[in-house]
Amino acid sequence: MVNVAEMMNQVVKKNPSEPEFHQAVHEVLTSIEPVLQRRPEYVTAKVFERIVEPERQLMFRVPWQDDEGEVHVNRGFRVEFSSAIGPYKGGLRFHPSVNLGIIKFLGFEQIFKNALTGLPMGGGKGGSDFDPKGKSDAEVMRLCQSFMTELTRHISADTDVPAGDIGVGRREIGFMFGQYKRMKNVFEGVLTGKGLNWGGSLVRTEATGYGLVYFLGEMLRSKGETIEGMTVTSSGSGNASIYAVEKCHQLGAKVVAVSDSNGYVHDLEGIDLDAVKRIKEVERGRIKDYLKHRPHAKYYDGWKGIWSIKADIALPNATQNEIDKEAAELLVKNGVIAVAEGANMPSTPEAVEVLLKAGVLFGPAKAANAGGVAVSGLEMAQNSQRVSWTFQQTDDMLKNIMHNIYVSASEAADEYDCPGNLVVGANIAGFVKVADAMLDQGLV
Repeated sequence: MVNVAEMMNQVVKKNPSEPEFHQAVHEVLTSIEPVLQRRPEYVTAKVFERIVEPERQLMFRVPWQDDEGEVHVNRGFRVEFSSAIGPYKGGLRFHPSVNLGIIKFLGFEQIFKNALTGLPMGGGKGGSDFDPKGKSDAEVMRLCQSFMTELTRHISADTDVPAGDIGVGRREIGFMFGQYKRMKNVFEGVLTGKGLNWGGSLVRTEATGYGLVYFLGEMLRSKGETIEGMTVTSSGSGNASIYAVEKCHQLGAKVVAVSDSNGYVHDLEGIDLDAVKRIKEVERGRIKDYLKHRPHAKYYDGWKGIWSIKADIALPNATQNEIDKEAAELLVKNGVIAVAEGANMPSTPEAVEVLLKAGVLFGPAKAANAGGVAVSGLEMAQNSQRVSWTFQQTDDMLKNIMHNIYVSASEAADEYDCPGNLVVGANIAGFVKVADAMLDQGLV
């Protein structure tokens, strides 16, 4: 007899004060309960108890100097969660909210997300509580070099391959890659998200947003719909949101709202993506600056209001738990037909329950936003072979991976009597792949 409640209690007891990690574990555990009932060998081998315990947790000091010569000390983290199906793989996040619990939640999710891609990648995550906003390039470089000085001893192309995440883009990856190369005297694919002229992959910049919309398309097709002509809201205005908006527009949808941590803009004529790119990628400004480019648009303080806008599709692309029960009820009231998660765990459990109960098509993050890590895996493959693929080749592979993820999640949901529930399906499909690999490799 499987006692899921007791298993969850043990996780909370061993990992106190880590609510995001608890939330991620609870979602997976409740999803896989029927698998554990049907596959007693997983219970006997304590596969789940082993998966929730990272293989390695690293926390280290990151000292650096600002442009005035003042010394600052931040914390660095890397949680290497599972190497059952490949090298640890997962992004680095630089944000003041970063702590061990956040990194563990993200790393735990990464295990199953990576498994769903079909590529040989384990799960990991890392970062620092450093805030790159308002820092000069020189200050960011010094932080990155200090961070990588410690991390270098724990990573390699065949051990652990970090990537970017919130606060870590091509600039930061470049500074870290340079420090790694300098210390190890080796040019290898130890980081993904690199510049195109030094080992990066085409489509990597667009991958999370494009992949999200490809997955959304799979969900809509299952109901005989397409995205063409749909109205869309997309929270956030970072990489995932920008390229989700771009792909939506390419496929004939109209995105009418985007946001940042201060507020959101509503443009009934459709978001001017060139303006958003300039504000965020060139000027490093705030989304309220959009009105300088499109005076007819409306700006509202407080990002939560974006879910009050009537739209057919909602794409939460900002941060964890941004859609709560109240926001989900508002989306349902306004007639939303699909929600696909571009951020990591952006919907609370209560919100997911509301959406599923209302029959809304719901794409969970570990499936819907796997495009970024999928193309990271493709970048690893290109680095290993010393080749570069064209944009079209890589985009076609991304599209095929997102199709396969949808099929795997959908079929797993059907097999375990939860048709249409892609939350359950994605968790089961990812878990079974990792669990079987762990059984094959013995007690490690």
